[in-house]
Amino acid sequence: MKLLTPFFILAALALLSLSVQAADPGEPFEDPALEQRYHRIVNELRCLVCQNESIAESNAELAQDLRAQVRTMLADGATDQEIKNYMTERYGDFVLYRPPMRADTLALWFGPAFLLLIGAVVLVVTLVRRARQDAEEEAELEGREQ
Repeated sequence: MKLLTPFFILAALALLSLSVQAADPGEPFEDPALEQRYHRIVNELRCLVCQNESIAESNAELAQDLRAQVRTMLADGATDQEIKNYMTERYGDFVLYRPPMRADTLALWFGPAFLLLIGAVVLVVTLVRRARQDAEEEAELEGREQ
């Protein structure tokens, strides 16, 4: 068993190093401002395969295609908003890390807080019921003792 421990440590480090690799193999823009815009945009778009990574961080094929599309659109002179509009028309608001606040996206904005609130209410109700039940059982035991 002691011989396997270094193997597992090395394997874990090797897997960890895979996530550190640069996901964007594209050539940098000659204009630093354009390169900065590119990086800002690809960090604001969610990878639809991974869902918890931006397309800048993801190595999924779709993310690579989306990065190439962003690069092409920037080279063609598209604005940041035009690129985001293109992506949302094609993939929906979920592709944006910060979707617009509209009636149909309220669940994205307030869903987590709502679920947290429901969990807190369930916890309080459960604790109150247990406290009542414990008090009733204690009163019942006292009544039997007398």
